[in-house]
Amino acid sequence: MSNDTAKRDYKDTVFLPKTDFPMKAGLPQKEPGIAARWREIGLYEKLREARQGREKFILHDGPPYANGDMHIGHALNHILKDMVCRTQNLMGKDAPYVPGWDCHGLPIEWKVEEQYRKKKLNKDEVPAKEFRAECRAYAQAWVDVQREQLKRLGIMGDWDNPYLTMDFQAEATIVAELCKFAEAGNLYRGSKPVMWSPVEKTALAEAEVEYEDITSTQIDVAFEIVESPIPELVGAHAVIWTTTPWTIPVNQALAYGPEVEYVLVETLSTGVVGWGDQKEAADANLNRGYFNRKFIVASALLEDFEQRIGRYLTTILASEGHEATARMKFLKHQNFKGSDLAGTLARHPMHHLGGFYAASRPLLPGDFVTTDSGTGLVHMAPDHGEDDFDLCKSAGIAPVFAVMDDGRYRDDWPWLGGADERRMSVINPKFNAPDGPICSDLRETGALLAASADYAHSYPHSWRSKAKVIFRCTPQWFVPMDKPLPVTPAKAGVSGGSAPTPEMPASAGTTLREVATSEIARVEFIPGKGRNRIGAMVEGRPDWVLSRQRAWGVPITLFVRPDGSYLQDPEVNARIVAAVMQEGVDAWEEARKAEYLGAGYNPDEYEMVTDILDVWFDSGCTHAFVLESGRWPDLTWPANLYLEGSDQHRGWFQSSLLQSSATRGRAPYDQVLTHGFTMDSKGRKMSKSEGNTISPVTMMEQTGADIIRLWALSVDFTEDHRIGDEILKGVGDQYRRLRNTFRYLLGALDGFVGDMSDTGEIPELERYVLSLLSELDGKLRKAATEYDFNSYTRLLVDFCNEDLSAFYFDIRKDTLYCEGPDSDLRNSYRVVLDLLFHALVRYAAPVVVFTAEEVWAARYPEDGEQGGSVHLLEWPVVPSVSADRGKWDALRVLRERVTEAIEPLRRDKVIRSSNEAVVIVPAGAVPDGVTDNELAELFITGTVTRGNGVAVSVTKSSDHKCGRCWRLLPDVSEDGALCGRCDDVVGAMDAAQ
Repeated sequence: MSNDTAKRDYKDTVFLPKTDFPMKAGLPQKEPGIAARWREIGLYEKLREARQGREKFILHDGPPYANGDMHIGHALNHILKDMVCRTQNLMGKDAPYVPGWDCHGLPIEWKVEEQYRKKKLNKDEVPAKEFRAECRAYAQAWVDVQREQLKRLGIMGDWDNPYLTMDFQAEATIVAELCKFAEAGNLYRGSKPVMWSPVEKTALAEAEVEYEDITSTQIDVAFEIVESPIPELVGAHAVIWTTTPWTIPVNQALAYGPEVEYVLVETLSTGVVGWGDQKEAADANLNRGYFNRKFIVASALLEDFEQRIGRYLTTILASEGHEATARMKFLKHQNFKGSDLAGTLARHPMHHLGGFYAASRPLLPGDFVTTDSGTGLVHMAPDHGEDDFDLCKSAGIAPVFAVMDDGRYRDDWPWLGGADERRMSVINPKFNAPDGPICSDLRETGALLAASADYAHSYPHSWRSKAKVIFRCTPQWFVPMDKPLPVTPAKAGVSGGSAPTPEMPASAGTTLREVATSEIARVEFIPGKGRNRIGAMVEGRPDWVLSRQRAWGVPITLFVRPDGSYLQDPEVNARIVAAVMQEGVDAWEEARKAEYLGAGYNPDEYEMVTDILDVWFDSGCTHAFVLESGRWPDLTWPANLYLEGSDQHRGWFQSSLLQSSATRGRAPYDQVLTHGFTMDSKGRKMSKSEGNTISPVTMMEQTGADIIRLWALSVDFTEDHRIGDEILKGVGDQYRRLRNTFRYLLGALDGFVGDMSDTGEIPELERYVLSLLSELDGKLRKAATEYDFNSYTRLLVDFCNEDLSAFYFDIRKDTLYCEGPDSDLRNSYRVVLDLLFHALVRYAAPVVVFTAEEVWAARYPEDGEQGGSVHLLEWPVVPSVSADRGKWDALRVLRERVTEAIEPLRRDKVIRSSNEAVVIVPAGAVPDGVTDNELAELFITGTVTRGNGVAVSVTKSSDHKCGRCWRLLPDVSEDGALCGRCDDVVGAMDAAQ
């Protein structure tokens, strides 16, 4: 070709991508404006209208507590819910989202009380209505805060009409659901040990408790046997071991294992070491009850018992100023089985006080007694343990209610009650310490054989006050787990709309535990281990404790007769429900007793219950209020999906299951999806005290919401997962690659208006890429359907990075830049880019919601002007195109080999770009039908030839560089001249001017 244009600048003849879409995202500045536009156009309402009549998909939102800023767990949870609803909407279903909040209960009441304590005010001196009004205002304030934070996160939902459990209609619905239990006889009041918070002065549910590692005092206590069918045991001492010394004052029995082997041993002194001339002091100590006595312990635990006594005696001697050690041995007298202890009686160490302590304590058989630790004998305090309560009840022994609601013993209790120095809570470490009042009194009686404050174990704490809880027997209201459910359906109660309340199915007549267990087997749990977790909890759970001794919550609206039975009159209940619907929980007040009871009942014969409902009952009823009420006409019952953290197997998942199983005979959901907890970058639990928390609110201000969303949807959320600066840096890199893909597509498609009909025969590379897109489409749809969002996100990002940016775009950039505007090859490429754009922007829309909208608006600004949005679109239609995948997979492998071979020459600056490379590839590595020119285009090299070797070789080309496309080709006469292809394109462009 001629070189008369060799000095010309060809920049204006190259078709470089053109777009105003910036590489720098500036998300913190842009996202609020995009969110404001969504609110302005009513995006959520537009989507509901667009999906009207489609198949429903209902995700029922589990209500978070309205008592603080959104934390990273909130963010993850709501991003996952948003992803579910957005992908379901994208796939053409009608998937509304109604957010909600849990507004009653101790978390909020505790915060309001804290405000009172700061002002040195007593909450109990404030009128109940006034206090509840403050709780309501506090909850509403945090609802408003969290709502704005979640909207800023890009969560799409009915934010103008969320559900609140403190809404009067919600409170009335909860009362109506309680009345269903009452009218069916599925409530009872009884005294049982329940988890009790002495700090908060209320019963707690298992879901309101967290377990922390603590160190407790462990003690060995001797109970003298006064009567036994085994004569040798009379005068001996049954030894119990406990880590709760505070329960000894209410001991009423001892438990043994019927199949456990026990041994009667005698402690003998073999002298002391280090006493010098203090023989009299030694004798005095050795005669205080540590030696020359007989004890009964489990054979398997005798050695542990000996060691504890030895350590304790050494401690006692040292505390008296003697550097001495007592020597002892245990003489075994006889062995016997636990069952031989039947009929044995012992006396309490404080029997000299008379009264409660005068009665002998029976030894009772307990199947729960093991030889894992202790002595194999367990002291029984029916006030403070489930096993204790059940075993003592079977023997006719009742609890005595010695410990008050604040954790102190009653003032009139004969031991530890009235003395000022002993008026402390039983959870106070000083109360239980080896030198505390209990151990001191036991030591004086000779009953304390060992005591040390070194027993490490896990112990329940209130997750609100962080204080230790106790088991305490109090009168409470319960739902029985093992009583047959009614055969007839319960009344519908409050609906307020047209949505029907489902009737009880044929499973009625079985117990609540059986119905719930059957539903657990039916429901799909994701991941599957959730079924075993909730199943084990339901299988072993005691009766459901419904009552709480607090002020802020839905009242237990029952009228109780003197004999303990309660009124089950539907007309009375209807009047109560109607009043709560109008006035909320304040409607339940003593002054209206006669109004509710009506003319048929004497108010003086009934007591109004003052307890409130367990807040888990509140949240367990939300399916009735939200899905059935008709207030949200887009919603239907039951829900397709419940989605919360894995801790909700013992919380909301379970309370909803039990409530619905009792009243409707089935779970209110068909699927349960759980996520793990977010840990810091080192795998540690996040804690403000540790300083390792990450605030999503701060993150949005610094990096934008889309980065948080991309992180949340990139981790394996079904397990515990991590977040940290380095992790977020990697997420930022992923985001930039994704954004760069869209930027390239927008630039390459500048001015494009074609479609598939314009392309004619599709080139083979384009067919291959379309086949990859079709494969991706199927995998993404499957991942969305299975809620496998980390796979969804990874597939999308990897496709953009590896299949497009690093492969397809890289190969075809020469085609885009340098082929003529009428080139079939260039047009085919842009047709495929258009298909990729429309598919990828839809795929990305549920993940990076703000960026996808920005991308869509950058290409179709007129759509935005008309109130359109990428989030109104449906799943893309991807053409099914066949390709020789084996051939192209082989070519990609060969391309990687060529790239690796070129890299050393680039590193050593022998060549500056792959266009300067002359490549020889093994002939056997090239699939049939591929030309050398096609290989050069694929590898982006000057020339490619085939050799007989097995390695790839690279040398620098001696050809000249085209002044337009910059390729080094044999037909370029000198550097800066044009190759044949560019010469034709430039000539045509010049002629057209």
